[in-house]
Amino acid sequence: MTGPILFCGDPHGTFHHIIGAAGHIKASAVVLLGDMEPERPLHIELAPLLERRLPVWFIHGNHDADSDELWMRVWGSELADRNVHGRVVELPDGRRLAGLGGVFREAVWYPTASAARGGAPAFRTRREHAKSTPRQDRWSGAGTHRRHWGSIYPEDVDGLADLQADILVTHEAPGYHPHGFELLDTLAQSMGVGVTVHGHQHDRLDSSARWKSQGFKSFGVGLRGITAIDVDGNAEVIVVGELDAARESREQSFNVVGDVDL
Repeated sequence: MTGPILFCGDPHGTFHHIIGAAGHIKASAVVLLGDMEPERPLHIELAPLLERRLPVWFIHGNHDADSDELWMRVWGSELADRNVHGRVVELPDGRRLAGLGGVFREAVWYPTASAARGGAPAFRTRREHAKSTPRQDRWSGAGTHRRHWGSIYPEDVDGLADLQADILVTHEAPGYHPHGFELLDTLAQSMGVGVTVHGHQHDRLDSSARWKSQGFKSFGVGLRGITAIDVDGNAEVIVVGELDAARESREQSFNVVGDVDL
């Protein structure tokens, strides 16, 4: 019997809680949901997990491309090949994990009807974007500006839509979230996933009322929070996100006021 899979909300430079939790509950794998911002190369930050031969997977977040140094600590680390963005890998319990890192940006693609261009992309591929990028704005011969390593392009979504998986991890939230994207619902449905997990928003709103209509269970993991999700799609909070209590209190206050008959 394998241990739980841990899904870790945006670490923003802090990893000791992940290492501690993984050891305490004997996790079988760790999945990071982006915005890692390691202060050292990622493989050094997570060395205790690697020494135990614990599988580690991640998707990148928008902040992981905020500087050349951060880029090198993530994409230039010995764990670069553990980025599951745009592909499917098998977890120790046999489930298939797919990933979509980064965020939607108006300069590339912001898929909502109210956005500029009516949600149509400015560029469908990185190569197309690179051709339109002035030489002085290109980064390390990669074509586009470095920050767009943290942007989502239509080619990323199109490639995933042709794959099948059990779990889809994204940095952005799907449509249940006030700041989420219905496009990610469509992606999850086309891939046949039963569970989606995201970071970025630093909260874990209850989306269970929408699970039946959207066709999958959706979970957010709070800031530096950790959630275990079993093979049946049941979630257990292992480490509470740092902002969860404050946001829950604010939601409860709003609901009380909203229920008053004025």
